[in-house]
Amino acid sequence: MKVEIYPESDFLRTDVSGKFSLKEAKRTFLEILDAVTRYKVNKVLFDGRRIVGNPQTMERFYYGEFVAEAWRGALPLVPKFAYVLEYPVLDPARFGETVAVNRGMIVKAFDNLDDALGWLGISSANKPDAGDGI
Repeated sequence: MKVEIYPESDFLRTDVSGKFSLKEAKRTFLEILDAVTRYKVNKVLFDGRRIVGNPQTMERFYYGEFVAEAWRGALPLVPKFAYVLEYPVLDPARFGETVAVNRGMIVKAFDNLDDALGWLGISSANKPDAGDGI
């Protein structure tokens, strides 16, 4: 999986693509945490619409558990994470989201960008566009 990270004025935008694997998903999340710390942002837009695959239920559990534990141990901030995914990477039951939320993370999964931006409180004037990643 490949992650491109774009610091915006009031949030961090990440574009993630490639074939889903739990190992790669964990690695990319750690890259994102590093950027959150570096840019001191409290909102993260995770655009994973270009991720392909069909994560299994236990992979969703382990990912939700991992991100909540990694976030709690690494960040002094309490950022909001909005994940934009497409089925089947996006679980209609939002199991991974539930696992992370139950462990204290502020996260929500969406099937469209506009809803994710609204939840993060990002105006459409600040809607992400193409740019250079870090």
